[in-house]
Amino acid sequence: MTIMKTLNKASQASITPKKALELLQAGNTRFVENLRLNRNLLQMVNDTSDGQWPMAAIVSCMDSRTSAELIFDQGLGDIFSIRLAGAVISDNVLGSLEYACKVAGSKFIVVLGHTKCGAIKGACDAIELGNLTGLLNKISPAVFAEKTIKEERNSHNPDFVEAVNNIHVERSVQAIIQQSNILRDMIQKGEIGIIGAIYDVETGVVTFMEHTLNLENNKTQEVTAVAV
Repeated sequence: MTIMKTLNKASQASITPKKALELLQAGNTRFVENLRLNRNLLQMVNDTSDGQWPMAAIVSCMDSRTSAELIFDQGLGDIFSIRLAGAVISDNVLGSLEYACKVAGSKFIVVLGHTKCGAIKGACDAIELGNLTGLLNKISPAVFAEKTIKEERNSHNPDFVEAVNNIHVERSVQAIIQQSNILRDMIQKGEIGIIGAIYDVETGVVTFMEHTLNLENNKTQEVTAVAV
């Protein structure tokens, strides 16, 4: 029985942005097929007690069904997990990503939305509730940007919710590239990559949005100003 080893400085350095994406894709395939790798978690606790060398940073929703470590079949010390309702992008999230990539050496960023997202539904219905109002306001531009569905533009229409969800993830990728000079420079130099993705809460499958991919020496997408 093969036991997966904890990432260290040398193994992290050997992972390219492209390889990091491939590892995440392979991990989700294992998750869906219920073939998770064997890991000695207590040993990983010991191995990471003096430092951490994650290969990727995942920005995902706080939804209890969307644990990035499980979805991508990763162990302790393998990924940074930034979780908040709707996976919205803020200065705090950007700072966390800059730390993950520029300081701690992570090679890839995934902005992970998910189906049937309560935050997306709340934005679709223009819900107002205390501090949640400000958070949902960061999603509402995606609601206005959705132009293809003309009727029942609310949370009762699953097609509208998922269309808004896709736009929100796309805009979040754009916001990271546009609003962080550090991350944009690293992408342009091929030091890190970024992509948007959607997790299906019914099947466990992560669908990567290839049109949002910025990887290695590919030219960074031209982005327009986005409000977050």
